[in-house]
Amino acid sequence: MSQQKRRYFDHAATTSVRPEVLEAIVDVYENHYGNPSSFYEEGHDAENLLLEARQRVAKNINAKPDEIFFTSCGTESDNWALKGTAFALQKKGKHIITSKIEHHAILHTAEWLEKQGFEVTYLDVDEYGMVRPEDVEAALRDDTILVSIMMANNEVGTLQPIKEIGAICKAHKVRFHSDAVQALGAIPIDVEDLGVDMLSFSAHKLYGPKGVGVLYLRRGNRLDNLLHGGAQEKGKRGGTENVALIQGFAKALDLAVADLDQEAKRQIDLRDRLIKAIGTSIPFAKLNGHPSKRLPNNINFSFEFIEGESMLILLDYQGFACSSGSACTSASLDPSHVLLAMGLPHEIAHGSLRMTIGRETSLEDIDALAEALPPIIQRLRDMSPLWEDWENGKIKNSLIPEYSEY
Repeated sequence: MSQQKRRYFDHAATTSVRPEVLEAIVDVYENHYGNPSSFYEEGHDAENLLLEARQRVAKNINAKPDEIFFTSCGTESDNWALKGTAFALQKKGKHIITSKIEHHAILHTAEWLEKQGFEVTYLDVDEYGMVRPEDVEAALRDDTILVSIMMANNEVGTLQPIKEIGAICKAHKVRFHSDAVQALGAIPIDVEDLGVDMLSFSAHKLYGPKGVGVLYLRRGNRLDNLLHGGAQEKGKRGGTENVALIQGFAKALDLAVADLDQEAKRQIDLRDRLIKAIGTSIPFAKLNGHPSKRLPNNINFSFEFIEGESMLILLDYQGFACSSGSACTSASLDPSHVLLAMGLPHEIAHGSLRMTIGRETSLEDIDALAEALPPIIQRLRDMSPLWEDWENGKIKNSLIPEYSEY
């Protein structure tokens, strides 16, 4: 009996490492293993690779090399941006603005800062998960020191109006940070055009290795250290740099940027095909997130009268790896904080499914999922007392409107 084909639809959680990236990593481990802080030849060799990687990352986002700081992951970059800014600027003020749909790396850090005496405003979003620039401006105060709004939502894929928010922050002389972990390699990023002061990145979302991230910090911005212990990263982050993973990051970003437009178009075509297939074949299905201003690879639906965890189990059994939301909250049985912030009731938010496609995703994969999903949904509904009540007329009104072409 042949092994069942696996189809991976959770690229927002993580991606495979591209062969070229793995080759770059192994080369460093085997041939350039020196400590970049050492003064002998092996150290200088590693230092040169570190400098080269910094230059390549900077070039791909139109930044300067000395504005690139390597970290262990996007979560560390988010923590550093918020905590470092908060303590560096606390004499100026203690007010921070963010949104209710941020990644938990931002939300939990903001909650921790509140315990340290800072005040945080959590902005509402619209039905598509979009932050309104006018709400950001209205929330600004004389003591506001930081605004942090993610570039692209990791659950529903909505792209935020970062450029507009950046202009508002610049006009009011307030520092602006954006978690761009999901956006890097998926959409063009130009720090000068966006007007951001800080950006957080992670390699493993764009076919790079886990364990390495970046914080972009615009020249002239003060930032307290998150880690202490050495002179690495211009004295801002102690600890020997992982040159191998950093080279992997740079290689993955080079590759992603080189074919970004072509791959984004391909993924958008696949994404929209799956959205239409689900919307037209499954009743009481709601597309979550903005219909067009969304990541090329993101599809997120809520299905009425079912529970999401059972859906994931049945999909996995048939060879599909999907998600109900962020990988960082997969152990939680609570409904998505993003969907709740968008106004979905608990019972609808519980029936959500996130499908994120990637470079390996084929048309065959899309059509296979589109074929497998309707009977899974119907099977779960047939076991639901709510569905029985709907069929018997005890429930008069659906919470999800009839599907229309997006």
